[in-house]
Amino acid sequence: MKWIDAGLADTLPDGEARSIAVGRHTVAVVRSGGDYFAIQDICTHDGAPLTGGEIEGQEIICPRHGARFCLRTGEALTPPAYEPVRVFATKIENGRLWVRAD
Repeated sequence: MKWIDAGLADTLPDGEARSIAVGRHTVAVVRSGGDYFAIQDICTHDGAPLTGGEIEGQEIICPRHGARFCLRTGEALTPPAYEPVRVFATKIENGRLWVRAD
């Protein structure tokens, strides 16, 4: 199991997402309510990036067509997306945010 350094945890503002490379995936790293999440940065509806979308609690809203995804499980919560996005484990160590690459 390999962990990717996503930078200093406190530099990611609450309610925002940042896109990073994790292996062969592009991942949206999100901070919401003090929790950190990492999900595949591709809307399963049309392949658009999810970064730039609004964060509401534990949901991210696709900026193109409004599909909502659960940050914790990756589940597609509203149309037009029906397929989930992949979720990646996160951890904080020594003030740095790490994302697990499988």
